Amino acid sequence: MVRNNHFAESRKTLDNLLRSENGADSCVPLWDIMVNMRFWARVENVLIVVSDMVEGKSHIIAGGFARNLDIGDYQQENSIWESKILSLMSQEEQEEKYIAELRFFHYLRHLPKSKRADYYLMSKLRFRFADGGIHDVLHRMYYIFDDNVEDLRYAICIYGPLPFDFKGKSFAVNSVRGIKEELTASGNDSILSRRERQILAMIDTGMKSAEIAGQLNISIHTVSRHRQEIIGKLQVKNTHEACRLAKSMDLF
Repeated sequence: MVRNNHFAESRKTLDNLLRSENGADSCVPLWDIMVNMRFWARVENVLIVVSDMVEGKSHIIAGGFARNLDIGDYQQENSIWESKILSLMSQEEQEEKYIAELRFFHYLRHLPKSKRADYYLMSKLRFRFADGGIHDVLHRMYYIFDDNVEDLRYAICIYGPLPFDFKGKSFAVNSVRGIKEELTASGNDSILSRRERQILAMIDTGMKSAEIAGQLNISIHTVSRHRQEIIGKLQVKNTHEACRLAKSMDLF
């Protein structure tokens, strides 16, 4: 049950973050994206999912790799989550995927806007194929922003075979400079500050705001401000949900 709670919390938080970033318009029309992705899928034989953050829909383009997955005539879903593809992973694997995407989102948030389009997420996933075997899959995810790089308009996920193994699980890759940075708990400062993680850990033990303020020698007002910032950054309803999500992400 605890694992299920963490899983749901991770996906819910990511959904809130992605959908809250969207704008109503974009200079990049969906049809233009789809033309390019169909060509990409044909050239690389990959399975591509284009998620429209404004419309809340996903469009699936099946290259040759999709024949391994037995997903049938899967072309569209009224969600930003490609459920048939996600169902090919264990729940633990899905949660790791969501957490990697959360880390990548916050990683981009701390970059200059002019540099955000230089990066994509690269992850190693495990899928159950139609033959019943478990196989490694290479997952790449790209974000397409509006002209001002203010709002997220599309997320593009690309699935294909893993041609060679690599150490680590998920990386932020700079496609201009050819460098990568592993997304692990060591990057927690990009999500919550050290003080915010410290306060959240104390909340998790059951401490009240007055007790936290006394132990840290700060005002109750400062503790309350940190609580609200934590809730906002993690896109949750309360500190109880924040503690559950933070533990699943190894924030403390």
